[in-house]
Amino acid sequence: MNSQEVKKNSVQAWILASRPKTLSGASVPVIIGSALAWADSRMLNEEYSLTAALLCLAFAFIMQIDANLVNDLFDYLSGRDDRETRLGPKRACAEGWISADAMKWGVGVVTILGCMIGLPLILWGGVEMILIGLLCVGFCFLYTTTLSGRGLGDVLVLVFFGIVPVCITYYIQLHSITTEVFVASVACGLVIDGLLVVNNFRDRDNDRASGKMTLVVKIGEQPSLTLYLLLGIVAFVSGLTFLYNGHLWAFLLPLIYLVLHIKTYLEMKRIYKGRELNKCLAHTARNMLVYGLCTGIGMIL
Repeated sequence: MNSQEVKKNSVQAWILASRPKTLSGASVPVIIGSALAWADSRMLNEEYSLTAALLCLAFAFIMQIDANLVNDLFDYLSGRDDRETRLGPKRACAEGWISADAMKWGVGVVTILGCMIGLPLILWGGVEMILIGLLCVGFCFLYTTTLSGRGLGDVLVLVFFGIVPVCITYYIQLHSITTEVFVASVACGLVIDGLLVVNNFRDRDNDRASGKMTLVVKIGEQPSLTLYLLLGIVAFVSGLTFLYNGHLWAFLLPLIYLVLHIKTYLEMKRIYKGRELNKCLAHTARNMLVYGLCTGIGMIL
């Protein structure tokens, strides 16, 4: 999209800055955690709250948008978003769609909105939900400002797109966390980390030049390709815990995801460099959603 086609600080500009396509990454952990909780609540004859599940989903969406806005702002202020060399999708501040001052206000408003949406969850999960919410807000800022440039972005994704959202979504419903839930949360984090690996694999030359030490920059191209492949394989194999607990379909249906993941890996290996890797980014986002839906539907079945 041409920058001149977007009116500065317009609704369209804010929609683009929120990066709607990334919201699948926020929804997948909640889908999995909710499906696990629903299946176990039926087995234990416990009450399941749809309202709490929807609040978890809304909070995840807002936190994802918040992280996107923070990323947009701080990458612009640090000079990492160069319009000429950027290989990924355009960013709002760098393109002039949103001013830096307006983006600062936007980050503040979205952060407050997220806290307001998440606060009612204490009715189901207890006051400890306040601490979880503060950790999630902290993640939004720490990811871009500090840790992603030190090769720790993948760890944050595993924790805050896997372990935390899956386990907490389940905990809010049943006030416990089982081994099956924890394994499922790790698998979810591995699946979603594939998106970060593709993103950093595409940007490895620019990141290396700017001194941004992502995991891909640290370990190199070939190990990063192997890592991407293994993330999906290990996530699928982790589904053996579903099989062990009698959830056959929750193990079998993600085979669809595994096939798509391997296909995307081969595509990534073939393209190897440049803007064309954005195709792999889009396909990885699709694969993530497929994994979440297959696992969730499998649990319900």
